[in-house]
Amino acid sequence: MGRLDFLTIPAMLQASFKDFASNQSLVFVGEENRTYAQLEVDVKKAALQLQAIGVKKGDKVGILSLNMPQWGIAFFAASITGAVVVPILPDFHPNEIKNILDHAEVSVVYVSESLNAKLEPVPGMTVIQIEKFEVVSATSPPVFDEMDAAHFIYEKIAEQDLASIIYTSGTTGKSKGVMLTHKNIVWTAQQCWLIQNIFPTDRFLSILPLSHTLENTLVLMLPLKYGASVHYLQKPPVASVLLAALKQVRPTIMLIVPLIVEKIYKTKILPQINSKFITRVLYKVPPFRKVLHKVAGKKLYETFGGKLKFFGIGGAKLDDNVERFLMEGGFPLAIGYGMTESSPLLAGAGVGKTKFLSTGPAMPGVQLRIANADKKTGRGEIQAKGENVMQGYYKEPEITKETFTEDGWLKTGDLGYFDKSGNLYIKGRIKNMIVGASGENIYPEEIESVINRMEYVLESLVVQQKGRLVAMVHLNMEELEKKYQDMKSEAVSFLQEKAEEILKEIQSKVNEEVNNFSKIQRIVLQPIPFEKTPTQKIKRFLYYA
Repeated sequence: MGRLDFLTIPAMLQASFKDFASNQSLVFVGEENRTYAQLEVDVKKAALQLQAIGVKKGDKVGILSLNMPQWGIAFFAASITGAVVVPILPDFHPNEIKNILDHAEVSVVYVSESLNAKLEPVPGMTVIQIEKFEVVSATSPPVFDEMDAAHFIYEKIAEQDLASIIYTSGTTGKSKGVMLTHKNIVWTAQQCWLIQNIFPTDRFLSILPLSHTLENTLVLMLPLKYGASVHYLQKPPVASVLLAALKQVRPTIMLIVPLIVEKIYKTKILPQINSKFITRVLYKVPPFRKVLHKVAGKKLYETFGGKLKFFGIGGAKLDDNVERFLMEGGFPLAIGYGMTESSPLLAGAGVGKTKFLSTGPAMPGVQLRIANADKKTGRGEIQAKGENVMQGYYKEPEITKETFTEDGWLKTGDLGYFDKSGNLYIKGRIKNMIVGASGENIYPEEIESVINRMEYVLESLVVQQKGRLVAMVHLNMEELEKKYQDMKSEAVSFLQEKAEEILKEIQSKVNEEVNNFSKIQRIVLQPIPFEKTPTQKIKRFLYYA
């Protein structure tokens, strides 16, 4: 497919509007009413509306909305006027939203009806209801339907102009505004094609927040660059809604975070295998396990619509057992690694090229290195350089300076190493490292990986409390209830006792697998799921004593 010589969002859009005019573009599941030609009209009308409000090049335009076709229209409209888009995660607290709007100096904000209550009006800021592009905070607002798309003239934009400020919601607490240029975003989308070819016949199903760079670049920019269609849910992605959408859209491309497929495996696949004595026993024998995975994988593939050619997983570490299931089950699995600061992809392996437990090699055009590597293990901080790396953090020059090395490499803060073939392995966050009593470096993610392989475990978190390693474990209580349903008369106390027994058994098994200084000294039940970021990583800082 054609590669752009000038890497800006307007240049990308103009090429796509011309080349794919009759193709389906951004639609709700079940809709068949927006071609690229129609998308062009809607984007230009929205851009004219912004200009009528007074938006100029460099102004900040916020988007606080659930996923929908209008999200992309708003993003592109702001981009082609030269404005800087500030996507806001729907899960942010109203106070955090207000802080972002203030910090980014947002002059116009698009908001979806369901999130209106989270938006505190700010004097001088224009609010646009995104569903109908209705201006709700001006006395004589420009009306979207009355705009004539033919009158729009594209703003002159350079590759290094700022396109977006994305405020991260990380595992360490404080949000920072990541400044991404037009070139950062479009270059990344273009390079992704070298990992997985995208064609106009491809259908993407979008389920992750568009306000996160993972979904924004890979499930909005990437498909639009190559003429594919993107389908959005009209309701929250609960199981019934998602299953119906999968059946209707039959997507060829999906991008998800580990938690979604881990939940399917641990609540649907594994319980079925363990429900019969014979399959439970056979599952422990590798050749039979592969057969069982193949059978279960085929059924699950059909549940996902039966047309998937790319099943991308990123945003957090995938559970070892689930990764093995997907690989042995015949899923078109692809693993990726990156961060908001790199637009986001840094490394990835395409379908058929994944290597167990690895995120694959560096993305074409990206340089990766391991800094201060341990002589024995080869592990050190992963550092990156490439056209996808951010300009810095908005209004945070000191933090920006700390995030780059003196020779210009981005410090990812992740610990990793390469194998002889150049495949990257991630071993955890350096900031999460725990120093043991005798000065040993303990990486909690490695212990959690062992815990999460245990039966009935949904998720876990290892922390240090008063010098002791403590494992907080969230069990699949629903599965326990099914197993012991005959004990209903004393269900609550009995299940509590069984949970305690299981936790002690987990502690014993885990401590047999880890080294001496990584042994769990206390294990406790986490009664509810851990609080998470939009990419479903546990907000670890909330659980530190």
